[in-house]
Amino acid sequence: MTAAPTPSPTRMRDALLDELVREGVLDAPARAAMEAVPREIFVDPLFAARAWEDSPLPIPGGQTISAPSVVALMTTALAPTRRCKILEVGAGSGYQTAVLARLARRVYAVERRADLARLAEDRFAALGIGNVSLRHADGALGWPEQAPFDRILVAAAAEDPPPALLSQLRIGGVMVLPVGQTSGMQELIKVEKSEFGYHYTELKLVRFVPLLGGVVRAEEADRL
Repeated sequence: MTAAPTPSPTRMRDALLDELVREGVLDAPARAAMEAVPREIFVDPLFAARAWEDSPLPIPGGQTISAPSVVALMTTALAPTRRCKILEVGAGSGYQTAVLARLARRVYAVERRADLARLAEDRFAALGIGNVSLRHADGALGWPEQAPFDRILVAAAAEDPPPALLSQLRIGGVMVLPVGQTSGMQELIKVEKSEFGYHYTELKLVRFVPLLGGVVRAEEADRL
């Protein structure tokens, strides 16, 4: 018997995104942004054929690129608009950053690993993405010089929303992040800031790498 042909990345992408829309995880603007960003170039070439499977995939430094359904949920919950200035903590391979860049006025992304930051910048250049500023720095500290932000997305888990990041969120702004024990499952939450305080909405159980302080320089990354 002849083996069935492997679906093309485009067909795999469309099938998955259609399913996420049906499930109510992905709204129309976020779908258009994810459709426009080729996830396969943000993963290790060994995993490129699996880029549109709904699963996390490894990237350098023991990190992962989130499953498409998690990217869809976080992006939809964040609800960015073209007027938004976004802070992203934990840029990783740059995929979520690139999706946000399709939806926002500007994205300020922070990545603690120099090797990942360099790879992400190379991918942004290859795609002609010009509205991202990427900093190799301690993401837990945010980017105070550019605060306040309309939206903040954190792609690493903390015990509680970091006070430094909450302080950089504009009144009326939204933050999406995983919180909880970093050794197990965490709760993905949406934080809405008002003049009266914070409103928290639980979204989904997830598993993210921990939000770590400090930075990893290029020469150190090779030893980790």
